[in-house]
Amino acid sequence: MTSFAREPLGIAVVGCGRMGTHRARLAAAHPAVAFLALADIDAEKARTLGESVGAQVVSDDPIEVIEHPDVSCVIVSSSESEHAKPAIAAIAAGKDVLIEKPLATTREDADAIVAAAEAVGVRLRVGYSQRFRRNTFLSKRYVDEGKLGRITGGLARVYNSRAQAFAIMDRSPDVSVIVDILTYWVDVIGWFMRGNLPVEVFAAGAGDVLREKAGPDGPDDLTHAIVRYADGAVVAFTVCYSLPADFPTLGQSVRMEVMGTEGALIIDDDNRESIVFSNQGIGHAYVPGHQMKMGYLGSTTSGDWAMGRMFGPIAEETRSWLDHLSTGVETHLATSGEARRALEVGLAMEESSRTGHPVKLRL
Repeated sequence: MTSFAREPLGIAVVGCGRMGTHRARLAAAHPAVAFLALADIDAEKARTLGESVGAQVVSDDPIEVIEHPDVSCVIVSSSESEHAKPAIAAIAAGKDVLIEKPLATTREDADAIVAAAEAVGVRLRVGYSQRFRRNTFLSKRYVDEGKLGRITGGLARVYNSRAQAFAIMDRSPDVSVIVDILTYWVDVIGWFMRGNLPVEVFAAGAGDVLREKAGPDGPDDLTHAIVRYADGAVVAFTVCYSLPADFPTLGQSVRMEVMGTEGALIIDDDNRESIVFSNQGIGHAYVPGHQMKMGYLGSTTSGDWAMGRMFGPIAEETRSWLDHLSTGVETHLATSGEARRALEVGLAMEESSRTGHPVKLRL
């Protein structure tokens, strides 16, 4: 029998940048959300967003909104390297938590978050939103139905322009495109593998474009990595975030292939089949002020706002999380354990590329 019980939700969003803005707007429109609080260390940013979405509380102190008695769930949308403090504070306060990917940028922070959640028993999920691409979750259905047989390998590659890479580096100079971006697809492949854990990584990279901005110790322009899984399956991963600034993708250009003993999946999400062109310029969702004459429609990684509504992975993910909290319906958001494994693989890729040696994983 269908239950129509709905739990009213109080949501706090910590971090009012691009991702926090998406989450706040989506939460404000969700029928189960009865209370919304926002925090950002930039008080004006919090105030402006709060006014636009009708938040009841805004603050420049994350702890104030985390500990507010009307808040039942905290969404941590702060910069990648700043997840641990608000996440652990929210867990300590007994609040359910959604953290933007990656879980953290260091093993120490990630382990501290996971341990805190396990000790308290709150619900903790991580926003690996590319699970919510239509082609991705349809692929997961066929994998789970056994249509591919045993997965023997595949590939996942993601390209983007240096304009977005530079924006990431300005925001979070201590996080690489491997840990910040490629782990989206490490997570998706791991999700498809259904408990078949990665055991070894070898990676190599090259390039000069990103180092011109970051210095000699900066990231490679392009990295190739091979990941071997416990049953012998092998998957190739590639990330390149140094395409010319006006390359027409407005987010990730993705190709994924999954091969099995009984079938295959070929997913082409470059979005080159639909374009928009304007002499007046096309704005870039991730790079304020960056205008291009042509863009691939639908290539914005998080999704797009149109006519007052958001469509795409972040919208589906946020609604799925709020539905889960309110009704108990299942969600396929990444668990903390899955996110911790994706981080470990990303860090191993960085280490292997740096040292030139394979890295054994113990997960």
